[in-house]
Amino acid sequence: MIKKDLALQLAPRVIDMVRARSMKAGEPLREQTFAQALGVSRSPIRRVFALLAEWDLAIQEPNRGYFLKQGAGQIQEAAVPCASDPFEDFYLRVVDDILSGEIPAHFFEAQLLRRYEVPRGQLLKVLNRLAGEAMVERKPGQGWGLKDFVHSTQAHIHSYRFRMAIEPAALLEPGYQVNHAAFAQARQQQQALIDGEIQTLSRAQLFQLGAQFHEMIVQCSGNVFFIDAIRHQNQLRRFMGYKANIDRTRLKAQCQEHIHLLDLIESDRREEAAQFLWRHLDQVGRLKTDQRAVPEESQI
Repeated sequence: MIKKDLALQLAPRVIDMVRARSMKAGEPLREQTFAQALGVSRSPIRRVFALLAEWDLAIQEPNRGYFLKQGAGQIQEAAVPCASDPFEDFYLRVVDDILSGEIPAHFFEAQLLRRYEVPRGQLLKVLNRLAGEAMVERKPGQGWGLKDFVHSTQAHIHSYRFRMAIEPAALLEPGYQVNHAAFAQARQQQQALIDGEIQTLSRAQLFQLGAQFHEMIVQCSGNVFFIDAIRHQNQLRRFMGYKANIDRTRLKAQCQEHIHLLDLIESDRREEAAQFLWRHLDQVGRLKTDQRAVPEESQI
């Protein structure tokens, strides 16, 4: 039962990755890819794949492994049972302490073990996940260090300036093709946020929805360099998005802008959409840069 509980805890995060990568039906589910991204071994990921097969979201082929049975745009939230995740709670607690300056730029495992009073294995899972997200790194010899951009306002500005360069450009790619199923799901998600989910979802969930939205927009360009770039940016900005105590009312306007962007793209007004997306990123980037001194909760 314990093993299945862990798989249930990991399953929503695996589904999030499937959606973030806009994976299609028939694509292989690779254990090493998901295990490395989630900071766990391959065994629990294998059990997650088995659960996906039980839920009719994946299929196992003898001697070949698991493959998606439904594409990212077809998977509904209700298809994935919810489960509490104490590991995620502990992970976010460490994140909060890093962002608030409670954990120094260079630290040792012993310091955190005394601080949190948790088993070393549990702490290492969190640190390995943070390392996989490019937020911390193991120092030569002993100890760990935060990446320089974690507390850097300048890096935050540069991240948005980079996104302002690549995301609108992706919309203007000659091979851009709208994924209507993914667009429809994104529209439903943004409307659900406007209708009240902004106030009820966790900060991790809010961030994930925002990251998925922007990656989906870029994914339709078919340009692997743009797609890789936005995925890397989402990985980096995840940490910047885990701030607490934000006034979530401003997120409603951002969701409305997301829906308007979908409208522009689907009506084949991609040049106008590119200009709108540039302004959207510029405005949001400036707002969040101004609020860097105040804890934030999510970046959508």
